[in-house]
Parts: sequence; C-alpha cells; structure tokens
Amino acid sequence: MVGDLIAELRKGKKWTQKDLADAVNLSKSYIAAIEEGRIRPKIKTLALIAKCLDVELELLLRE
Repeated sequence: MVGDLIAELRKGKKWTQKDLADAVNLSKSYIAAIEEGRIRPKIKTLALIAKCLDVELELLLRE
C-alpha cells in the first residue's frame, strides 16, 4: 500500500508526519490518513511527496 511506503520512506529520513506535512504544505492529519490508507492521494500530491522524500514518483505509483 502506498501509505505504508510513504511512512517507511518518511521514517527513513527521520521525519515526523508533521515534517512531511510542512514540506508538502498539507496537514499532518492528511498525511496520517494517507499513511493509514483512509485517503488515496491524487497524483499531484504523490508527486510532491515523492519529491520531498527524494524518490521517483513511479516508485509511489507502483504501490
């Protein structure tokens, strides 16, 4: 699931959900919802997350 991968990548950078949320200009609760699988983000949002986590968008899209 894409949320699990985002959480793993985020933790690998030693970032909190708030750190990622601030980096992509979203709320912490929205990041939490993505990571928990309650929300399926749009590709534009995934692209921002991928950029901040230093990974290719395709990695997130495969999930």
